[in-house]
Amino acid sequence: MNSDRVSWDRANWDQTKLPRAGLAPLAAILCLVILPNTPSPLQAADLTAREVSEVFHKAKMGERVDLSGKDLSFLDLAGIDFKGAVMSGANLFGVDLTNGNLRGTRLEGVMLDRAIVVRADFSGANLEGASLMRPSVNTTLGSNSQDAPKFAGANLRHIRITAMMDGADFRGADLTGARMGPHEPRADISSMPGSLLRGCDFSGATLDGADLMWAKLRFSKFIGADLTGANFEGADLDGTILRGVRGIDTVKGFERAKNAERAVLR
Repeated sequence: MNSDRVSWDRANWDQTKLPRAGLAPLAAILCLVILPNTPSPLQAADLTAREVSEVFHKAKMGERVDLSGKDLSFLDLAGIDFKGAVMSGANLFGVDLTNGNLRGTRLEGVMLDRAIVVRADFSGANLEGASLMRPSVNTTLGSNSQDAPKFAGANLRHIRITAMMDGADFRGADLTGARMGPHEPRADISSMPGSLLRGCDFSGATLDGADLMWAKLRFSKFIGADLTGANFEGADLDGTILRGVRGIDTVKGFERAKNAERAVLR
């Protein structure tokens, strides 16, 4: 084991002092009925929310807590500072990360489907190959950019996103091969054809080969972004700022994008 990394499992705990949390909320239970192939909220996660909180509270300066591969589904982890933890391959389905500090956290290949990511900060995190399907982003039924998560400078290569994420910060992020277009019907029963990414900031981001089919990109910024081979077919580009982008001549489906004539190219 590396000196700067601490791995945790149930054996690290005196379970007589840490009672298990109650059942998951009704909303999480309903996921079983709506999405029968998703993790069950009635199945205990590998750690409780209290245990996870204690792990990070007790971590020494410079230690990177290792929760790789852990099942943390449906836990309430709101407000936790993850201190750059290693959580590669973890199951974070339905987890509440509201106001969480996940800056620099290793989250390669994690499942974040149905997670609550209100004001979560993923800046500089590694989410390569992660899945972020239908997360909860807003605290109200409407869209509020103040609730949007941050992904500035994050590694989002080959991430899968289907989300209502208006106002999210993707500045300088690497979205090479990211899939933000239509969902697969078998994976999600919603009628949402693409992601809602209105007013997002992709300035300086790399979107080489990214799939943005049917995404709602009204008034989003792509200033200086690399769009080489990106797919914009059916995307709504009303007011989208594309000044100084690279690879615009290689963008697929631009002529079939909605409101392309209203995009700002200069």
